[in-house]
Amino acid sequence: MASGEKRIGVCNLCEAICGLELTIEGRDVVGVRGNPADPLSRGHVCPKGVAIADVYADPDRLRRPVRRVGSGWEEIGWDEAFDLVADNLARVIEEHGDDALGVYLGNPNAHSLGSMTHGTAMFKSFRTRNRYSATSVDQLPHQLVGHLMFGHQLLLPVPDIDRTSFFLVVGANPMASNGSLMTVPDFPQRVRDLRARGGRMVVLDPRRTETAKVADEHHFVRPGTDAWVLLAMLHVLTAETPEPPAVAAYADGLAAVVDLVAPFTPERAEEVSGLPADDVRRLARALAAADGGVAYSRIGVSAGPWGTVCQWAVNCLNVLTGNLDRVGGAMFTSPAIDAVGTGLIGRGHHDAWRSRVRGLPETAGELPVSALREEIETPGEGQVRAMLTVAGNPVLSTPDGGRLDTALAGLDFMAAVDIYVNETTRHADVILPPTTALERDHYDLVFHLLAVRDTARFTPAVFEKEADQRHDWEIFREITLRTTARLSRKAPLKKRLVQRARLTASPTFLVGQLLRRGSSGVTLKKLRARPSGIDLGPLRAGQLPERLRTKDRRLDLAPDLVVADVRRLDAADVPTTDDLLLIGRRHKQDCNSWMHNSERLTRGRPRHQLLMNPADLAARDLVDGARVRVTSRVGSVEVEVAATDDLMPGVVSLPHGYGHAREGVLMGRSRDVPGVSVNDLTDPELLDVSGNAALNGVPVAVTAC
Repeated sequence: MASGEKRIGVCNLCEAICGLELTIEGRDVVGVRGNPADPLSRGHVCPKGVAIADVYADPDRLRRPVRRVGSGWEEIGWDEAFDLVADNLARVIEEHGDDALGVYLGNPNAHSLGSMTHGTAMFKSFRTRNRYSATSVDQLPHQLVGHLMFGHQLLLPVPDIDRTSFFLVVGANPMASNGSLMTVPDFPQRVRDLRARGGRMVVLDPRRTETAKVADEHHFVRPGTDAWVLLAMLHVLTAETPEPPAVAAYADGLAAVVDLVAPFTPERAEEVSGLPADDVRRLARALAAADGGVAYSRIGVSAGPWGTVCQWAVNCLNVLTGNLDRVGGAMFTSPAIDAVGTGLIGRGHHDAWRSRVRGLPETAGELPVSALREEIETPGEGQVRAMLTVAGNPVLSTPDGGRLDTALAGLDFMAAVDIYVNETTRHADVILPPTTALERDHYDLVFHLLAVRDTARFTPAVFEKEADQRHDWEIFREITLRTTARLSRKAPLKKRLVQRARLTASPTFLVGQLLRRGSSGVTLKKLRARPSGIDLGPLRAGQLPERLRTKDRRLDLAPDLVVADVRRLDAADVPTTDDLLLIGRRHKQDCNSWMHNSERLTRGRPRHQLLMNPADLAARDLVDGARVRVTSRVGSVEVEVAATDDLMPGVVSLPHGYGHAREGVLMGRSRDVPGVSVNDLTDPELLDVSGNAALNGVPVAVTAC
């Protein structure tokens, strides 16, 4: 390439999918800036986007397969690596049955085109029920409620933030996350635009987050009690208004909703949550009165004990205020590739089978990852004896990670598709490293589906892969074909031929085919000619009921599973404890557990401390900056504490994704980043009805070291 050549790129590290403009010299990236011509991100870029070149150039990144030799690693050829993986996966399946293989998908899989087109096919080729992913420590309640109410796990309404007049944010921090289940690059400017047109943003959160600090109002809510608040708002709309709310003709179950929320008064919500009853009433009425308003919730509630009830209540708030499928409200996208309408991603299901040890129900074909450790450790038929992990680090990312760490060490065999030897992959026998984002073509199949504006963008690889590298889809193809060939039980010939054809086609070819099936008029040729992307316009209202994927094209406001869980909540004791309640937090410079090997993202002021209200420090004779011990039911960690009024009294906060200083981790910069893993404290016994881990609201004690 010519010196100083400009190339269009994309940051697929988080859900914002910002367009990039890269400056290239040879095979080096010497400059990264936001692409002002991108119709969605409009020139915005956050620190992670600037650091995307650090991943590509990281000297600790694996580029060729390695196998374990004693306590170290040695490079091997691709054919040897593929055969080693296939031999051992097939051996375990043949000797112990399909369920003896466990598979785990990490968060980055949703950000890779090859993983979306070929990784799913690989996992479907294994008949195991021991399938796990980061979904059950993140957004599983949203997907379950989408399936139950709208007929598809990814038919999720998105806040029309560019036109809303009242934005109610519950347990979300898009100033740090760039949006989640709401692809919203340049959130800071969009908030300024909201305020400039006379709109307002209100945040409910036990921490005064970066988003709360730019909101018009912020109210503390005790962790784990959001359900009482949201149900009380529905109570106001159904019991304290002169006329009952009018809902769309395609919606069923309003009477059941009215009955369900009748006991949840604002006064009851105040007692449990700390949010004054008058504020509950005022906010509910403000949402109903807004000329296009929307309620939105995220990880703070979805990773809580009542995540499914909360997300259902948010949807009901938008329905009962007339804000579903309305300009300025909660709307559905019209992507050029409709992964929902085409069936590319399945509708989902729930409780088709259960975990062996604890009897936890599956959702969308996956078991709760909180059950993984016990399924490895507990003997008997179906015990997990081999693992295949893809771009995931469950030792740092899932509950009671310390015990899972020990369990992984006892497996018969483990393989990983990953670019690092991290806290999880250090237990693998073989690691197969794929190319990185700058070395492969990209189209966002999921995040165009969740974006606040309809756009389409195809980004060719910035660099060609080297001869001895493999794309992730090529790795998935070889693992699938070689493993299934070694199994005595074969699929029918026709099915095997179809599988081979699908796995052999490149992701880019499949994108072209999927675009041809759409009605947008966008083609791969047009996208190649306009690499910054094509603007398809603002979200369109009036898509319901046609967009619904329920069998009768009707919206069920009172699914049986949710009705039962609201009744369970009504009968539950008011949560009281003398312990502090632990919540997580994210930073804009972090990307879950895997970007701490970038010096530019980790230098400067440390961000790993336990945050704690000064009154709680004083009550325990602790001082700001002291080293403290934090203890939960499952574990204990030592970390520095920092005093801040940004925490609600009775609440403490540790960031997610820290705790790298473990033996065998080969990520030099990460190992030097201070901090502990919050998931050495989170409890696998604390689950939402969906199976999502309740990572927020964990009771802990904080004492001096």
